[in-house]
Amino acid sequence: MEKAREVLVIGGNRYFGKRLIRRLLAAGDRVTVLNRGSAPPPTGAVHLVADRDDENSLRKALGSRTFDVVVDQVCYTPRQAAVARRVFGGRTRRYVMTSTVEVYEYEDSPTPVVESAVDPRTVAVDLELPWDDPEFLESHYGEGKRQAEAVLATDPAFPYVAVRVAHVLGGDDDFTGRLAHYAERIRTGEPIAVPVVNRPATYIHVEEIADFLAWAVGEDFTGPVNAASNGLLGTDELCEAVAARIPDGTVVLRGVEVGEVSPLSFARSYGMDNARATRLGFTFGDVRQWLPKAVAETLGD
Repeated sequence: MEKAREVLVIGGNRYFGKRLIRRLLAAGDRVTVLNRGSAPPPTGAVHLVADRDDENSLRKALGSRTFDVVVDQVCYTPRQAAVARRVFGGRTRRYVMTSTVEVYEYEDSPTPVVESAVDPRTVAVDLELPWDDPEFLESHYGEGKRQAEAVLATDPAFPYVAVRVAHVLGGDDDFTGRLAHYAERIRTGEPIAVPVVNRPATYIHVEEIADFLAWAVGEDFTGPVNAASNGLLGTDELCEAVAARIPDGTVVLRGVEVGEVSPLSFARSYGMDNARATRLGFTFGDVRQWLPKAVAETLGD
């Protein structure tokens, strides 16, 4: 009988983090969840309360605990990654950071982007930028994740994985409001603003990314890995899937040269290539097969 793994999840209060924790518990892992105490973890997990930005608070909460795997759901900045590298060096055999497709935000590729397009070992790190400013962090989300990856990749204190997650859809607890944005405009016939040249993107269902992270916990590969369902979707297909749930709904896309556009519409093409993860053994679903289900779950209509 295999020994149960000791797994720490940092964050994980909501959305696919909750689903990941439930999967780990169901697999027989001993799961510890560390967050600021804003929400309790699923039943069966040990709960530690600490501010992950505060190194002393983090060390005090962890005590002498060690882990087989740490899954960091809320590492957004190089400062947070630097704290994690210091605190978890010698405490874990494996570190899985949830990163994002937005690390590729400066790419514009006619074909899906592979991991080597952004090599974290070549990314410059600036710890002095105002990472504690919420407005700065929100507007530099992709840059924060790139630099966080860079900290872990440079002189790594432990084997690490950076899971670059595609845009996540589905679930009745989708807090982003992105599909609701489309639904409201489709119900009223209001135009949906998109770039004049509107590029497709890669997506993943909320249950699939939870499956992927749970799988990654038990593997031994390292470095960046793209996590995305098979297939690219444009804003028009997303809107048509939403309209199918709305009687007499009308999709009106309006191309704009400048100004704010709707969520999930993109002037650059940086859909992700999932071949590395596929070669490593994970089987992705097809985005067009699960999209109607995701829309139904989120809108609840």
